[in-house]
Amino acid sequence: MNEEAGNRVSVTHEWWRTAVIYQVYPRSFADGNGDGVGDLAGIAARLPYLSALGVDAIWFSPWYPSPMADAGYDVADHRDIDPAFGTLAEAEELIARAHALEIRTIVDIVPNHCSDRHPWFLEAVAAGPGSAARELFWFRDGRGPDGELPPNNWQSIFGGPAWTRLPDGQWYLHLFAPEQPDLNWRNPKVREEFEDILRFWFERGVDGVRIDSAPVVAKDPTLADFDPAAPPSPHPYEDRDEVHDIYRAWRAVADSYPQRRALIGEVWLPDPARFARYLSPDELHTAFNFDFLGCAWDAVALRRCIDATLVTHAPVNAPATWVLANHDVTRTVTRYGRADTAFSHAARGMRHGSPSDLALGTRRARAAALLSLALPGSVYLYQGEELGLEEVEDIPDGLRQDPIFRRTKGADPGRDGCRVPLPWSGQGPPFGFSPDGAAGEPWLPQPAAWRDLTAEVQDGAPGSMLELYRAALRLRRQLSGPGDAELRWLDTDRDVLAFTRGDDVACVVNLSGGPTRLPEHRGVLLASGRLEGDLLPSDTAVWLRR
Repeated sequence: MNEEAGNRVSVTHEWWRTAVIYQVYPRSFADGNGDGVGDLAGIAARLPYLSALGVDAIWFSPWYPSPMADAGYDVADHRDIDPAFGTLAEAEELIARAHALEIRTIVDIVPNHCSDRHPWFLEAVAAGPGSAARELFWFRDGRGPDGELPPNNWQSIFGGPAWTRLPDGQWYLHLFAPEQPDLNWRNPKVREEFEDILRFWFERGVDGVRIDSAPVVAKDPTLADFDPAAPPSPHPYEDRDEVHDIYRAWRAVADSYPQRRALIGEVWLPDPARFARYLSPDELHTAFNFDFLGCAWDAVALRRCIDATLVTHAPVNAPATWVLANHDVTRTVTRYGRADTAFSHAARGMRHGSPSDLALGTRRARAAALLSLALPGSVYLYQGEELGLEEVEDIPDGLRQDPIFRRTKGADPGRDGCRVPLPWSGQGPPFGFSPDGAAGEPWLPQPAAWRDLTAEVQDGAPGSMLELYRAALRLRRQLSGPGDAELRWLDTDRDVLAFTRGDDVACVVNLSGGPTRLPEHRGVLLASGRLEGDLLPSDTAVWLRR
């Protein structure tokens, strides 16, 4: 079959269109060597757990050599494994073992920046102003009589100025932490390097890459000042047209393999049309749906979000993605237990520590799980969501490690609370995260209350969150509805979501304040909570056989 004919193969056979993808945050998943930090040995030992859960793929957050100024997103070498996690040989074996269990693998690629310990940046600092090495980054002279002012007024996404000055007087740009200098994608060497990095991992069997901060890699070369409250169009560093040339080149690399690899974008954009451009047939295969992740637990808002998502993806024939949580956001149980159930990075500091009814949040999180798994497209599941873990908000300041906390002087607590190591077994920390008798404590403290949420406690327990997810993922594979089947809304009250998938499956989610009557059906397949005869209680979801 030639390449042109290959492009006509039915898109329903592309695994990323319907996959359930489990995000592993390596530092917090499982510790195999007892030092208190998760590693590849720990992940390998838990592969049977993930297989039994029923996921189709694992996405690994960065596992590369890194000083860990930003928990691994400050990459010093994209072609190796950080010694804290293991070795490259262990990674290759892990990929192979996952494949043997029919689990695909996805790795993180961080194209906007690297670590300030990356060989390129070390060379640039040593080479001095005007050197070719500095052209790989955004080095500039400062403003003012002695260059003592930053080159422009850009602010870091993590808080504070986006520029740091070196002893030689020049400044360098970092949209994130100072330890993460931005790469200059106008330089052909940067483009060539990352295309080679893609090939490096694809040739080791990786099935796809997740692209961190995909829209911000291209910058306005004039580095002009702008008002962040009213940014110009095009934006000086977000969603510039030049980024699409980059990802078209990446797609050509991904499509050059007999079993084509998936490109998955982290794309935070408010404009649906601009978002959809990243999903053009010659660019990314999928992109995260952050509108759904941040949406309040409100039927009208959720239906509007679902409709908008499907409308946005339809013209480019790309699958929607449904995400409830990840390593950057407040855990679902805590968020859904609050009066304000929406999520935004800007409001994280204000909502941190506000009251949360965890029982209510758990009920809603269970219902949201069935909702997301019933929608057409692929689903991303963040580690620990299947256990019903809450956000850990009482981490002592001295133990917090997220640079957001430091750069905002505590105004934003950062993301440590959703990154606390998982509880696997036992009655107290480290809850099986590390082996018995381990020398090191978990790198972030675990709450004592998690003794009731360990995987061991929930395994086989009727009604547990873990068993709900297992049942839902098993049914999702068996049923004809979930996947690419069309969604059709049913007539219901405005505070109830009800839709069919295919010919024989319906999902109903009750977000009202009282019970609602189920639509006509032939049987109940799965419910997130106990039903009351033919009534669906508040904050409960059900899958029905039509």
